[in-house]
Amino acid sequence: MKEMLAEINALKKEKNAVILSHYYMPPELQVLEKAGGIADFIGDSLGLSIEATRVEAANIVFCGVAFMAETAKILNPGKRVFMPDIKAGCSLASSITAKDVIELKHRHPGIPVIAYVNTYAETKAECDICCTSRNALKIAASFDSEELIFIPDVYMGQNLQHTLAEQTGKKLILWHGRCEVHEQFTQSSMSALELMYPKAEILMHWEVPQETVASSFKNTKGVLGSTNDIIKYVGQSPAHQFILASECDLGATLKGTYPDREFITPCIKCPHMKMNTLQNTLMALRAMGTPEEEYYEIDLPEDVMNRAYIPIKRMMDFV
Repeated sequence: MKEMLAEINALKKEKNAVILSHYYMPPELQVLEKAGGIADFIGDSLGLSIEATRVEAANIVFCGVAFMAETAKILNPGKRVFMPDIKAGCSLASSITAKDVIELKHRHPGIPVIAYVNTYAETKAECDICCTSRNALKIAASFDSEELIFIPDVYMGQNLQHTLAEQTGKKLILWHGRCEVHEQFTQSSMSALELMYPKAEILMHWEVPQETVASSFKNTKGVLGSTNDIIKYVGQSPAHQFILASECDLGATLKGTYPDREFITPCIKCPHMKMNTLQNTLMALRAMGTPEEEYYEIDLPEDVMNRAYIPIKRMMDFV
């Protein structure tokens, strides 16, 4: 592995490239170069979106899934964006299309459409604004409209609706998309863990089903929020034991950040995220400047990029 790490870091310099790595990556991709790994930046969807706008290198290697790399490309139209495996998709992003959004707008004329960043570029292009799990509440509350269309995650939408109703009285019109990872955190599975670890606090993502959220926080402390909210919460909590209701390998980041805490991490992994490996990251870098680079590069139609940039830029104003 040391030889592979060394070659990746040497190729980054040779090819003028940087590596952005999501918190759901396999642990070996979640180590910064300065700490002995390969990543130049590790973060959640919003953090990586921000970092994409600051990149000076000509080439970006995005260790994540396709909608994330698309966002990096849209924010950096003059740069080239590569993925270790361009087939790494997302069940949530695939649950809705641009045509679906157009039909939603026809059924609900004049109502603003908020697209969770977990959508593909052509879908974003039909929406008014994007959001991440970190800024969704702030963005929804910013609209004057009493009704908003939120796509595509029905569970995240239900959780947002509950909080929005209390704070603003706004109503969300929801789509039926689901994250194949977070939907697996059921009431029964979480109740069992809570009984096994009665002193543990809960770290739960917005994308977990609303009925699980309601039952879990009835008698247990914790946080419901974005990946970044979860990491921040642990640092502020006096608790020493936590149950993680999110993608399994977020546990690697938590354990590395807070080695004095204990994290119970049910091993539910995103198969799409795990399509990224050290080996195909190396292959993507080797391919740059050769005919094989087309198998790793993200390429989007210019009109889609231009239209999708508008809702993404509006999202970035809420950082």
